[in-house]
Formats: sequence, C-alpha cells, structure tokens
Amino acid sequence: MPLEPGLTRDDEFTVEGRLITDVGGTLRAPVLSTPGMISMMERNCSILARDHLPEDKGTVGFEVCIKHVAGAPEGASCTVHAKLTDVIEDRKLRFEVEVKQDGRTLGVGTHERRVIDLAAHAAQMER
Repeated sequence: MPLEPGLTRDDEFTVEGRLITDVGGTLRAPVLSTPGMISMMERNCSILARDHLPEDKGTVGFEVCIKHVAGAPEGASCTVHAKLTDVIEDRKLRFEVEVKQDGRTLGVGTHERRVIDLAAHAAQMER
C-alpha cells in the first residue's frame, strides 16, 4: 500500500529510561520529558512511513510543532498516535501526532518528514 493521507499507526510505550527527566533535580519525581515524548512521536511516524515505502527509501524528520500539555509519571503506560495528513510531491509527509495516557492528552501537534533515497544518503554520510 503506498503512502496516502489517512494512514494511521498507534504504539504503546512506558515512561522510563531515556524518556524521563527530573528537570535537573527540581522535581520530586521523574516525569515524561518533552524531548522523550517528541522522540516517541517521531519514531511512530518514521515506522508508519517505512511500512509503506519501497525498501530503498527512508525518511528523515525536518519539522516538529508540539505542545506538551500534561505530565506522565515514571512507569506510566502511554499511547502514541500518528496520522498521515498530507503527501506532497511524493516526498514531503505531514503527520498529526498525539500522546495519551489513560485517555488524557499529554502532547499534540504536527511532525513533518522527507522521503530520501537510502543509498544516496549512506554515500553522503560517508563523505
């Protein structure tokens, strides 16, 4: 199935490890960090795109516009949702993204990725 607007993907994750912060010791208990939340959003979009691209293509992220509106404690189980909303010139992908915990929205926004040729990208990185 090719990349078309309307495709969605959900994934579950636990708030732990590299996803948490105590904001330099200023919080009494660790919580889901904003960079950790965005990482899970980007990962989910990347997997959604990869599942619908030829093997020689991949994606790289180039824009994130996210609001982190609520906290989640260490150990919480969360769901990340991505919906492909736009495919422009078969290269630019725009997603709506959201993270929830027990039905409560933690973060919401958009993420954009660009389709790349993996062989050309690897050659460029070797330079």
